[in-house]
Amino acid sequence: MHFNPYGGAAALVAADLVNAGSASELLGGMVRNGMSIAALTDEEATRIAAWAHLLRPVFAADPAERPGLVNDLLAEAACRPYITTHDGKPPHLHYSAEDAGPVGRVRAYTAGGLAHLVCEAPDRLGICGREGCETAYVDTSRNGRRRFCSTRCATRVHVADHRARQLTA
Repeated sequence: MHFNPYGGAAALVAADLVNAGSASELLGGMVRNGMSIAALTDEEATRIAAWAHLLRPVFAADPAERPGLVNDLLAEAACRPYITTHDGKPPHLHYSAEDAGPVGRVRAYTAGGLAHLVCEAPDRLGICGREGCETAYVDTSRNGRRRFCSTRCATRVHVADHRARQLTA
């Protein structure tokens, strides 16, 4: 599925932040999904990790509850869209001022991205369905029926289900 830039890449950044376990993983998720942040200070990483903690409930919530949760994030991030033309790119939307710094940019970008995704396809966010796995994901599949964070988790569940059926047969 193709998303607009905020609903797609920004939502993927949000999922990567939720799943990150270290400052380098925080930065890696941002860079991997197109954000131009070269480095984070320890304080910035701590503040972004705290923001990621606020993002997790959006992925875990029922789709009907997501608009309220995202509205809270938007209010917290103080997002205000404006058009920019930085780095020779054509005009495009940003949700934070160019001088907002990494923390402000990440907060606005992820809140805005989740807002777009929740409006377009609220059922495309989730937490892995395998017991014991808490990985957040954005469902970019064609049919939008993803329940697991990865093929590995899906296979584990399907094999366990198959073995359970074989024992009862």
